[in-house]
Amino acid sequence: VQLQASGGGSVQAGGSLRLSCVTSGVSSLDLMGWARQAPGKQRELVASLAGRTTTGYADSVKGRFTISRDNSNWNTVYLQMNSLKSEDTAVYFCFVRTTASGQYWGQGTQVTVSS
Repeated sequence: VQLQASGGGSVQAGGSLRLSCVTSGVSSLDLMGWARQAPGKQRELVASLAGRTTTGYADSVKGRFTISRDNSNWNTVYLQMNSLKSEDTAVYFCFVRTTASGQYWGQGTQVTVSS
């Protein structure tokens, strides 16, 4: 199972970024999501998606971030990040969970928000 995350970068506060994550090597996915880890902090769950519509968000990103699944490619998940703040600066990791074989993580993509 491989996860390829992309879309990170540097942006000013108030800006937007969209992260993408493509999964290969699985035939079904129960849960897809994103977590982040800032320097000196523990990794925290940011957003999750079960199926196409059951979502969950960290309180710190509710109303600003949106997780979604590609309509054409079931193995691709996005994280649309709007109204970015300096405290959103972190390495963002995508993950997937399958009933058959557990949870897998992508390699991480850096998001830097300057104020």
